[in-house]
Amino acid sequence: MLNHQALELFESCGRAGDRSRIVRHTVAAATVLDFGAFTPGSLLAGRLLARLCLGDGAEVDLHPADRVRSVSGNAVVVRTDDPLRACLGAQYAGWPVKHDDYFAMGSGPMRMARGREPMLEELSLAESAGDVVGVLESEALPTDGVIEAVAGDCGVPPDRVHLAVAPSTSIAGSFQVVARSIETALHKLHAVGFPVAAVVSATGTAPLPPPTKPGDTIGGIGRTNDAVLYGGEVTLWVDAEDDAIADVAERVPSGHSADHGRPFAEVFAEYGYDFYRVDPLLFSPAVVTMHNLRSGRSWTAGEIETDVLRRSFLS
Repeated sequence: MLNHQALELFESCGRAGDRSRIVRHTVAAATVLDFGAFTPGSLLAGRLLARLCLGDGAEVDLHPADRVRSVSGNAVVVRTDDPLRACLGAQYAGWPVKHDDYFAMGSGPMRMARGREPMLEELSLAESAGDVVGVLESEALPTDGVIEAVAGDCGVPPDRVHLAVAPSTSIAGSFQVVARSIETALHKLHAVGFPVAAVVSATGTAPLPPPTKPGDTIGGIGRTNDAVLYGGEVTLWVDAEDDAIADVAERVPSGHSADHGRPFAEVFAEYGYDFYRVDPLLFSPAVVTMHNLRSGRSWTAGEIETDVLRRSFLS
C-alpha cells in the first residue's frame, strides 16, 4: 500500500527539522508539513516532497547537468520499478482540492484512497488506507474545512490525514514538479491508448529551473512545466508487442502538440490560465525512449528545445 509506505517517509520528514527547513503544523487534527509556503524550504525538502508525491515508490536525486543544453546546470533524476502505481496512482496531480476560497492541485497516494478519478478506475489503482498522505500545490496551508473535505473523500478521520504543502515558486515546490517527467510520459501513453501496465521500469530527467520571485505563481508554473516539456528525457522499459510501441512512439513527446514551441507561461495566458483548455497532448517530456523487453528493439522520438528553455529560464 503506497499510503502506508509514504506515511513512514512523511513521519521522517516531520523529524527532519532545521536542516530541511520543513515546518510542522496541526490543522483540524491533521498533520500538515510546510515545505515552502511560509518557510524557505530547501533542496532536501524538494527531494523528500517529490518522493512523497510518488508514494515513496521511486528514487529521486539532483545531479549536475550540461548547462549549455539544460540551461540550469542541475537536473532532477527519477528512477522507478513501480511506474504505474508511483506515477499515475500517486504522483499525477489529478485532484483539484477546493473548499470555499481555497484551491490546490492535489497529488500523492491519497488519490488512490479517494479513488474517484476515471484514470484510477480504468487502471484499477484504488486502495483502501487507514492513513492517507498527500501533497498540495498551494501558497497557503489548508483550512479546517479543507482537512475535513479531504478526510471525507478518503474515508478516514481528520487525524489520519497527512498533507505536505508547497507552491511552485518555492525550492521544494519547483523540485517536485520537475520530478514528474516519467509521470507525464505515462499519462500521455494512456491518453493515446497504450496499455501503460506494460511499462515495468522507467527513468526520467529534467532540468531544475531557476526560481521566480515570490508570488509569481504563473512564472513558477511556466518554468517548471517548460523544464519537462522542453528539457525532459524519459526512458521506459516495456513488455509489449513491437507494433503497439511503434504505433505510439512518435506521438508521446510534447512536440506532437500544436501548442508546442513557446514557453508554457505564454500558452497558459492564451487559454486564460485554465489548465483544462490547454491541449492535453502538450503535457509530456521533450524526448522519450522506449525499450522493448520482448524484442530488444528501441524507439526514440522528440528533441530537447534549448532555445525555449533559455527564453523561459532567463527572461
